[in-house]
Amino acid sequence: MKPRLVLSCLTTSAVIARARAKFDAMVHPGPDDMTVAELTQAAASMQAQAILFTNTLDLNAAAIAALPASVRVGATISVGFDHIDVEAARARGIAMTNTPGVLDECTADHAMMLLLAAARRGAEYDRVMRQGWRYRIGQGDLLGVRVTGKRIGILGMGRIGRAMARRARGFDMQVLYHGRHRLPAEQEQGAAYYADFDQMLPHCDFLSIHAPGGAGTDKMIDARALSLLPDGAVLVNVARGSLIDEDALFTALTSGKLFAAGLDVFRREPDYDLRFAGLDNVVLSPHIASASRETRDAMGFRALDNIAAVLAGRPAIDPLWKD
Repeated sequence: MKPRLVLSCLTTSAVIARARAKFDAMVHPGPDDMTVAELTQAAASMQAQAILFTNTLDLNAAAIAALPASVRVGATISVGFDHIDVEAARARGIAMTNTPGVLDECTADHAMMLLLAAARRGAEYDRVMRQGWRYRIGQGDLLGVRVTGKRIGILGMGRIGRAMARRARGFDMQVLYHGRHRLPAEQEQGAAYYADFDQMLPHCDFLSIHAPGGAGTDKMIDARALSLLPDGAVLVNVARGSLIDEDALFTALTSGKLFAAGLDVFRREPDYDLRFAGLDNVVLSPHIASASRETRDAMGFRALDNIAAVLAGRPAIDPLWKD
C-alpha cells in the first residue's frame, strides 16, 4: 500500500499529480489552505503518515500535539520555517523538512523587480498609463532614483541573499552585507562584510532583507535602524514581515526618510496593514516571490521527495535539525 499523505495547501497541478502517483493522498480542494483543525481532522481520519503544508499553517506546539500518532513527517513548501514549533515536533519524533535551494533564483528575481520598481516609481508610471496619460509630464516630474552604481546592503547572505548580490553586481552596485558569520572569499565575491548591522546601515542606499524570521529577528528593522539609513534610501523585503516594525516603516515612508519600499511580506498575512496600500512610494506584492511555474513545481517536488525519504527509512534531504 502507498504511504498516506494529507496535502493541506493549494499547489500546482504537477505537484498534485506526483503526490497522487506516489502516495495515497488526500488533496485539499480549497478555496483556502487547510486550517490546523482541518488538517488534524483529515490526518486522523485517514491515519496519515505525512503532512504537506506551507507557511500559511501555524504549526505551533498545540497543533503538533493534536496530530495523530500515525504522522511521522511534515514537509513545508517553503524555505522559512518560523511557522513550525521545531522543538515540539522534535520532542514528538515527527521529522520536519523545508525546501531550500530550489527557489533562490526566482525569489531574488522578484526582490530585484521590487527594488527597481520602487526606485524608478514603476507602480506610479503604470497607473499614469492606465488612466490614459492625457497630460504632459515635465522634466522634473515623477523622478525616481538611479540604481546603477549605488550601494546595496543585504541583511542575510544565505542562498537568496547571495543570489540578490549577483543581480546587484549586474547593475554595478557595491555590495555590503551583514550576517551571523562572514562568508568564505569565494562566496563573498568582493562584498564588504559588516559584523555590526548598525555600522552597515549608514552606507546603504538600498537595503534588501533576506534574513530568517523568528524571535531572534523580530522587528530587527525598527525606528532606530531606519534612522541610521541615509535619507532617501530604498528598502526591499522578500523574507518575513516579522523583521520589520511596520509602524516605524510607515513613518519613515511618509516622512520622507525613505524614498520608497518594495514589500512582498507583512506581519499579518493576508490581513496586512492597508495603510501601505495608500502610499504611492510603496510597491506591494502578496508574498509571492517564488511564484513561477518552474519554481513552485520544484518546491512541491522537493517536499514530496523529503517525505518519501523519511517514510522509506532514509535521512531527509532537508531536515530542520540533525540528530
